[in-house]
Amino acid sequence: MATLEAGVVRRVRAHRTGEPELAPRGRGKRRLGPGKPIPFGFALGPALLVGAWVAGSATGALDPETLPAPWTVARTAGELIADGRLQSNLLTSLQRAAIGLVLGVVIGVALALIAGLSRIGEALVDGPVQIKRAIPTLALIPLFIVWFGIGEEMKLIVITTSVLIPIYLNTHAYLRGVDARYVELAETVGLSRWGFLRRVALPGSLPGFFLGLRLAVTISWLALVVVEQVNATSGIGYLMTQARTYGQIDVIVVGLVIYGLLGLFGDLAVRTTERKVLAWRQTLGD
Repeated sequence: MATLEAGVVRRVRAHRTGEPELAPRGRGKRRLGPGKPIPFGFALGPALLVGAWVAGSATGALDPETLPAPWTVARTAGELIADGRLQSNLLTSLQRAAIGLVLGVVIGVALALIAGLSRIGEALVDGPVQIKRAIPTLALIPLFIVWFGIGEEMKLIVITTSVLIPIYLNTHAYLRGVDARYVELAETVGLSRWGFLRRVALPGSLPGFFLGLRLAVTISWLALVVVEQVNATSGIGYLMTQARTYGQIDVIVVGLVIYGLLGLFGDLAVRTTERKVLAWRQTLGD
């Protein structure tokens, strides 16, 4: 605290006397932050995992009956692409995940706004959402099957209800965390309800929304894995279930790799969008 006060005094004195301000030692280097961004840093961790997989398979440390070698998995993926099974099932999975994600985001944001801008709304909405949060998705699937059957409707409902939880929680938390001084300023300048929502509430909740969206993208794939193994006739999960029946471990690993890549690139897309939308913020990660 004393160092901070000394810095402030030094700046004020330099401003009044016209003397050049002396930069504190070490100012030229960013020593406390995470450092400069690493080009393609998002791929470094996965590349190390693949490298360990290759090394383990090449040296025989990994039993091919337990985990097939990367080149075996790549060859199997090529065969699945050649006969068209991988593309068709991947398209089905993408459609399910995308529809469930969009519905979950829309509903989650709507509920967060209702609960965040109204005490009555919070009393009505927050409790049921917290109850759903405490109940695992797997525990709800038997009930959803009874209610909605085993078709596409049940699958989309499971994904949607799983996705809306992180969207609601994070958007609501940041919405309630908007500085009260901004609210007072909005009232002082006479902003309407819609103006307050557009200029203060929504911008203030955007960091929470993107945090929830990152979680939601991952959760949508997790929910998809579950629902595609419930009487599904298409999708990556269905392909993996069929492979399990016939003991095709390489096909199972192909499905796992696809799920992992979808999750990685989905998270990367959200983070890239977040940096562009919230370019006005100066954070530790910039």
